[in-house]
Amino acid sequence: MSGTDGEQNGERSGGTPGTGSKADRHTRVTVLVALAANLVIAVAKAVGGVLAGSPALLSEAAHSVADSFNEVFLLAALRRSRRPADAQHPFGYGQERFFWSLLAAVGIFVMGGCFSFFQGFEALRQGTQETFSGYVAGLIVLGVALVAEGVSLLRALHQVRRQGGALSGLSDPALRTVVAEDGTAVLGVTLALAGMGLHMVTGQVVWEASASLAIGVLLVYVAYRLGRDARDRLIGEAADPELSGRIRSLLRAQPEIDSVEALFTMKMGLDATLVAARIDLVPGLESERVEEVAVRIKRSLARTFPEADQIFLDVTDRPAGEARESPAATGERGGA
Repeated sequence: MSGTDGEQNGERSGGTPGTGSKADRHTRVTVLVALAANLVIAVAKAVGGVLAGSPALLSEAAHSVADSFNEVFLLAALRRSRRPADAQHPFGYGQERFFWSLLAAVGIFVMGGCFSFFQGFEALRQGTQETFSGYVAGLIVLGVALVAEGVSLLRALHQVRRQGGALSGLSDPALRTVVAEDGTAVLGVTLALAGMGLHMVTGQVVWEASASLAIGVLLVYVAYRLGRDARDRLIGEAADPELSGRIRSLLRAQPEIDSVEALFTMKMGLDATLVAARIDLVPGLESERVEEVAVRIKRSLARTFPEADQIFLDVTDRPAGEARESPAATGERGGA
């Protein structure tokens, strides 16, 4: 931000790298547990699905394969998003976390949802039938899968509680994706069990095909929600209104600030936020005094809000009325 009569200042705060790194280590363990569970379950479901000729079981195998690839994406996100800022990326690599989460959402949609729809429609078209031994093998595989997915889900929920509960813990896209995947997997296995059981009792393949289609709908919905969250972050999402309000209140409380004309915030990563404010100082301050005031205010913001990784102040002496009518101040171009 810059103005014809203003002065722009930027300062990087220390943040809380230690806390973030520790949380990442716990999240990495959670992702690895989910990856191990999904790899074992994917093989079991695929073998059982082929032997039993079960569309619901094959749909669940595709679901587990998609989840396994997604866990690899999330491990890459955890490693790459913590790289320090450099000349090419002066604001750091925090948003890589959301890019890899977006790829995970695409993987759930394509590999899980679309294949489940295909299996469901193929079962309805061909009227697939199964042997009694195939039913038994399939039900055993699904029962084991339900236990394994449940254990992985409990581990993920435990991690969410350790990171401050749903509001704080689920702000991490990697952890949120694992919780969504495991929760969806538990529900998907339950649907597959119900579909296969009804198919065995009634002899009607429509039950199992319907379970496969329901799994597809579930996966597409989860992929959409995860993808939408990642998209919002990637295109530049503002900080929470509560945080923005506290920042604005702190600025207004400074005796040297006459008014806060505009405040901009943008999440740059999991625990990094860019803060830029256009402020009007009280009349009569000398230029050296203006610089001292700006430095003190930025340091105060950095101490009070550790997540404010980048802080910029634009000092303006424009008339307050003119400033309030500008697009930045009114929010017409993203101002707040």
